[in-house]
Amino acid sequence: MSSALPILTVVAGLIQRHGALLVCQRRRDAAFALQWEFPGGKLEAGESSEAALRRELQEELGIVADIGAKLYRTQHDYPGVYRVKIVFHHVTRFSGELRNHAFEQIRWAAPDQLPAFDFLAGDAELIGLLNRGEISVPPTCG
Repeated sequence: MSSALPILTVVAGLIQRHGALLVCQRRRDAAFALQWEFPGGKLEAGESSEAALRRELQEELGIVADIGAKLYRTQHDYPGVYRVKIVFHHVTRFSGELRNHAFEQIRWAAPDQLPAFDFLAGDAELIGLLNRGEISVPPTCG
């Protein structure tokens, strides 16, 4: 009998400007090195997904964000590591200048370009939906 994987709940922000989404590459010394993801991170005890995303965006990108609707939810098993539950929110607006405080690099990419990036496996479903136009992200003001 195998033991159950620990469950990790994370939140990610979908920030869209001029038809492109902000994507971030994990640092080369991080877990899942150099893979791409949407900005965000782990929820802390007692924290809502909105509060966690607001905190993570300030830490990672130096912005103060208004967090909008949940656009997508999924879960993915990283065998032998954990099961991750991911909540993707629309970031409706932000203030401050985007600054990279946590990643190897950040880029703007159109939805049809996303499959060319080496994204984390947990993001694969959403990448497909965005690429096919089945989910669209409203523009972000900022």
